[in-house]
Amino acid sequence: GNAVAAGLMLAACYSLIVEGFAFSPLRTLAGVLGGVALILIANRWLKRHDGLSIANVQGADGAKVLLIVGIMTAHSAAEGVGVGVGYGGGRELGDFITIAIALHNVPEGLAIALIMVPRGATVARAALWSVISSLPQPLLAVPAFLFVLTFQPWLPVGLGLAAGAMLWMIFSELLPEASADISHEGLGAVVVVAFAAMLGVTLLF
Repeated sequence: GNAVAAGLMLAACYSLIVEGFAFSPLRTLAGVLGGVALILIANRWLKRHDGLSIANVQGADGAKVLLIVGIMTAHSAAEGVGVGVGYGGGRELGDFITIAIALHNVPEGLAIALIMVPRGATVARAALWSVISSLPQPLLAVPAFLFVLTFQPWLPVGLGLAAGAMLWMIFSELLPEASADISHEGLGAVVVVAFAAMLGVTLLF
């Protein structure tokens, strides 16, 4: 589960960074560094509050799940702004971006479920949190469209923030845990296949 989630999230990071670079490489990179800094701060705070629980997952696992849901929610927020900015460039572009992001939401939700269910969450609760993590998309798409000139300069920063936070989670939490369950060769194969599958969805849509 961790290996598949890592591959899916790695492809999502790649897509976020490429999209951000189309607006501003410098602001995207600043966002990536900011995302890593924010997730480090959040992780340290969560370690001091080990009684946290989410979807019946408690302790250290609960903290990890909370981090993942938070990261994917931030990711969805950036994508929501992207949808709104896209519609600012015309109906056809906005429709294209909306369909592409809607398709991406399926493997992204799967990544959350693959992390939550093995740690004790029910499938129903994992599905619910996957949906909740995507709520910022419609909530931010409308104001981003209405105030496109205000939101557009910050879009690459938001995309970078989400990518940086996810990259930290992949390399500091998911891959080390996955390496304890399967061989390095198997881990590499699963991550690459998941990455390629997610990237295929991105390229096709």
